Amino acid sequence: MLSHAELGPAVVGPDGRHITIADLPAPGIQRWVTRRKAEVVAAVHGGLLTADDACARYEISREEFSGWERLYERHGVKGLRTTRLQNYR
Repeated sequence: MLSHAELGPAVVGPDGRHITIADLPAPGIQRWVTRRKAEVVAAVHGGLLTADDACARYEISREEFSGWERLYERHGVKGLRTTRLQNYR
């Protein structure tokens, strides 16, 4: 098994585990569950990706990503549930 140093840069993910670029959702993903959104936000906040890189990689608007950031910062992973968006906005 490779060490974190051998895998490249890593940041602490939303569940406390270290995540690398390889751990992020694959580009072209269609189903965005809360964990995946939170991992992308954590990757941007930790410097693995820029916000613009994340938007291009996942074909999302800057506005959508900014919404994820706001909800994650205010309410944590639970704030990213699409069924709960109305409660948190």
